[in-house]
Amino acid sequence: MSQVLITGATGLVGDHLLRLLIQDRRVNYIAAPTRRPLADISGVFNPHYPQLTDALAQVQDPINIACCCLGTTRREAGSKEAIIHADYTPVGDNALAAK
Repeated sequence: MSQVLITGATGLVGDHLLRLLIQDRRVNYIAAPTRRPLADISGVFNPHYPQLTDALAQVQDPINIACCCLGTTRREAGSKEAIIHADYTPVGDNALAAK
């Protein structure tokens, strides 16, 4: 059985992946830390904090599979610096949490 960490579950791609994982019988645990809370979903652990790093810190169970669906556009982020903060830093935090 698989224990999955998914970041970006509130976005378009992450939401689709989360729904697929929920239906997969090989997955017995899903951790989906987010900045904004998800709707209550049975079998999904959803710590949520404005800073994703804080939400990731709440994931304590072992993880077999890590999925990163984080991403934004420069227009959404507002600047080159903001996109680096949105697209690079949390991705590294996700990898560290999965490790």
